[in-house]
Amino acid sequence: MSLLALFSLVVAGQQVKTSGSSLSYLGQKPPGMTPELFAPEIIATGFYERDITISPDGSEVFYGLLTGRHVTILYTRFLNGRWTEPEIAPFARNSQYFFLEPCFSADGKAVYFLSTKPPAGKEPKPGWTYQNIWASDKNEDGTWSEIYNPDTVLNRPNSQFYPSLTKTGTLYFTRSDEKTGRSEILRAKKNGNSFGPPELLPPVVNGNGNIYNAFISPDESFLIACVENKNNEINPGYSNYYIFFRDNNDNWSEGISFGPEINIKESNAISASVSPDGKYMFFSAKKTSDRMQEISSRNTLSSLREFLNSPQNGNYDIYWVSAGVIDALRPGK
Repeated sequence: MSLLALFSLVVAGQQVKTSGSSLSYLGQKPPGMTPELFAPEIIATGFYERDITISPDGSEVFYGLLTGRHVTILYTRFLNGRWTEPEIAPFARNSQYFFLEPCFSADGKAVYFLSTKPPAGKEPKPGWTYQNIWASDKNEDGTWSEIYNPDTVLNRPNSQFYPSLTKTGTLYFTRSDEKTGRSEILRAKKNGNSFGPPELLPPVVNGNGNIYNAFISPDESFLIACVENKNNEINPGYSNYYIFFRDNNDNWSEGISFGPEINIKESNAISASVSPDGKYMFFSAKKTSDRMQEISSRNTLSSLREFLNSPQNGNYDIYWVSAGVIDALRPGK
């Protein structure tokens, strides 16, 4: 079944509506302190989904989707009283390149993301040869502009990816060393219409193993990152979600691991973010439902289709949980 055909069936069956507010997160019942799938059969469909970002007014949702040949960004909008069927983002429709890891600016007027489009003067190459940060601006009529390189100071010959922006425009991102492959988190402060030179975060953040795909809170008070090569007792042998707190003097805490409901056993940390109202944390994880054992045991083509077109089938899904899980880890709590 094609990607478009599946989404058509999903939306036709779900009548994707909200409770009357564009801030209703696709009409989903808010989660508590236990993570739940986000928007089953709308966004959580059985494909590999990750990297969700929501506009400040809650009216647009972008997220990453991987389906083998397709590595792209989908989006849905609250339009004419309802949410539209998810479709490939306008700026991500060149199937020659990969697009992933979208992040809204604080004012909602731009989206930053990873693309494998070659830098100026370079020839296209297959796969993940180029990994750079690109952006698209929102036009006055609500459409999105062609992609552009936001600043050459950010994109170097080595890979840089997973942009995350503060409310003052400081950009946090991951950069991988060309020779070692080790990744670290950097930040570049906004300086007028450009960015200042990127600086590495201190060793308390970067010095505990390979760290990547870091989300920075809009007020810069905490950072959620994926950390591997760390002695994690909850989910050993895998990368896990950690949180680093920052004070007003730019001092960072040691990384604190989330618990087993977020660092799910035998699932790697992929990406995390927090909703624009600060109420919910989103993250991507791999979990296989017990129900799948019953489905797959039927040994029929229809049961295999049901398995493959359902979340928690072994692909990564997007989950959400109350941001209370973050407050519970704050030092002094």
